[in-house]
Amino acid sequence: MKLKIKKGDVVTVIAGSNKGKTGKVIAVDTLALRVTVEGVNLAKKHTKPSQKNPQGGIATKEAAIHYSNVMLMDSKGKATRIAIKKDKEGKTSRIAKTTGQALA
Repeated sequence: MKLKIKKGDVVTVIAGSNKGKTGKVIAVDTLALRVTVEGVNLAKKHTKPSQKNPQGGIATKEAAIHYSNVMLMDSKGKATRIAIKKDKEGKTSRIAKTTGQALA
């Protein structure tokens, strides 16, 4: 399934324990329908000492969340839905529903 949210987009979380937080999309998993957002849904992972990390300890990293729980931000900083529009040449572009402007 093709998602309307891409890597590098700025999104806001609209549902769940991280509701209201915003961040940049780091990764998109189209098979599992999940996105990883910078600074959102932080999970702690206990690591054993190794050659790469001799100290070991507890590492914090972002965990993926379902794409339906995030919404793209428009140029004014408001959450918006996305429309797909085709040009005369057949090129597709994403359009913000709130402003009507094309998204990058």
